[in-house]
Amino acid sequence: MDYETVSPEVFGASLRGLGMNLLVRDVPHHCAMLKAVFGMTAHRVTADFAIIRYGATVFQLHADGTYSANPYLSFLPEAGPRGAGAELRLYDSDPDQAAARAEANGMLILQPPTDKPHGLRETYLVCPDGYAWVPSRPL
Repeated sequence: MDYETVSPEVFGASLRGLGMNLLVRDVPHHCAMLKAVFGMTAHRVTADFAIIRYGATVFQLHADGTYSANPYLSFLPEAGPRGAGAELRLYDSDPDQAAARAEANGMLILQPPTDKPHGLRETYLVCPDGYAWVPSRPL
C-alpha cells in the first residue's frame, strides 16, 4: 500500500488486528523523533496527522484538534505527560543505539540500556508527550 497516496477510506478499511492512535502535541516533531531514534518511517505528515510504520506495524499520530468530536479528548490533561502508564515496546530496536540518539531528539532516558532477567536488553525512553518507548533485543 502506498501510504502517501491512499485515500482515508481505503486506509481505514485496510486496518486489522490491534490499532494504536497516539495523541501528540506536535505531529511533525514526533515523526522526526521516531525516525531519528528508532528508524521508523512517517507518511502523510501534516500538523494534524501522520501514518507511522515500524517494520510491519502501522499506527497513527493525531493532533488534539483531530479529536474535537471524539469524547476521549476531554480526558487529556492540558499540561504534563499524556502517555503515563503506556509502554510502547519495540522488540526490533537496539536499545543501546536508541538511547545514544534519544536525548538529542528530545527524549528522557528513564532507564539506561539494561540486561533484564526476562531475557531482553532494554531501555526506557520517555517522549515529550509522556509515552514510554521501550526498545529491546534478546540477550
